[in-house]
Amino acid sequence: MGTMTLDAASDSVGDAVAHGVAREQGYVSRLDLTNFRSYAALRLDTGPAPVVLIGANGEGKTNLLEALSFLAPGRGIRRAALPNVARVHAGNAAASWAVAARVESAAGPVSLGTGMAANGTGAARRVVRVNGEPARGQSAFAEQVSMIWLTPDMDRLFTEGGSGRRRFLDRMVYGFDPEHARRTAVYEQAMRGRQKLLREGVGDSVWLAAEEETMATTGVAIAAARRDVVARLDAAIAAEAAARVRHFPAAGLAFEGEVETWLDSGPALEAEDSLRKSLAACRARDADAGRALHGPHRSDLEVHNNDKGMAAALCSTGEQKALLIAIVLAYAYLLGLARRAVPVLLLDEVAAHLDKDRRAALAERIVSLGAQAWLTGTDRHLFEAFGSRAQIFEVNAGAVASVTGDPR
Repeated sequence: MGTMTLDAASDSVGDAVAHGVAREQGYVSRLDLTNFRSYAALRLDTGPAPVVLIGANGEGKTNLLEALSFLAPGRGIRRAALPNVARVHAGNAAASWAVAARVESAAGPVSLGTGMAANGTGAARRVVRVNGEPARGQSAFAEQVSMIWLTPDMDRLFTEGGSGRRRFLDRMVYGFDPEHARRTAVYEQAMRGRQKLLREGVGDSVWLAAEEETMATTGVAIAAARRDVVARLDAAIAAEAAARVRHFPAAGLAFEGEVETWLDSGPALEAEDSLRKSLAACRARDADAGRALHGPHRSDLEVHNNDKGMAAALCSTGEQKALLIAIVLAYAYLLGLARRAVPVLLLDEVAAHLDKDRRAALAERIVSLGAQAWLTGTDRHLFEAFGSRAQIFEVNAGAVASVTGDPR
């Protein structure tokens, strides 16, 4: 791909100040899709301003956000299997698909690419490239750009199991510590390897001890990183609430679990030793359960609505959505302080759940942060608070066209 100057970004956010601190902006300046969902081929050029995607349901708005989300560690906003993302035409699925983007930052432009290819056995495998060169894994994306997203499926985040909340938090941790993505992958691989040995009846071996050693060292590092980010988010939201400059509920956050308790009471090395001993002592029980019953994969993100003094799970759907937005905005602000680069925000059908005042507050906060947010909706009027400060595109049957004029 070609290069692009940062003049446009500098003009937009070079003097932007939020809470008295200026930040640089990272944004996607070009998105290319090949055989991805409803898109046979697409090239979309964008500037640093918020991107609004308008269209009827089923036209491909969320597909664009999903494509971007594959340029972050993980399986994207839908957590789809690789073959399920390939475009289907006339009943036949494409053999491969690709997503590429050019990202602009203060350090200069970088090209990111990913997609599905077949390995030697014909099975699907994920390809990851940075500046055209193969990367060691998806953690390479986190080193280049930070992304966080909210989708309608996440409306149940506070009422369903803890795995979704852990993934939500991990995406924020990646922004502060890109190596967190690699550590979580190593931990999960060791956990699967240990469970396989237990399933095969290997109750005591050097291989089993080695997997548990990996789980202990990476597991405690994972817990410590999560704990640190949650503490930062909680403090930032509390400070904003105290300053009375907010329009969203004050979320109180904590990350709770066995490993976190050990870290509260002693150094990391002692926590590693405790986890290692717990895993060794519970081999028989874990074999019967079919899963490891100790480790950071059992910890959970606890969220409260401090304004109402109740757990997020007990709040209304609208308040839960507002709490999520408050957390995401706090993360964007904190990341700007830590890395002087705000994340790309992928906000799918978020505005439809907010009243007019909160829609206006969200627009103002996104603009003041200098964030390139990608927002979807069926009604253009939901985004009128952006005025001329957003790029508006109409999505229709796999085609994307720029829309000009005042959205009101």
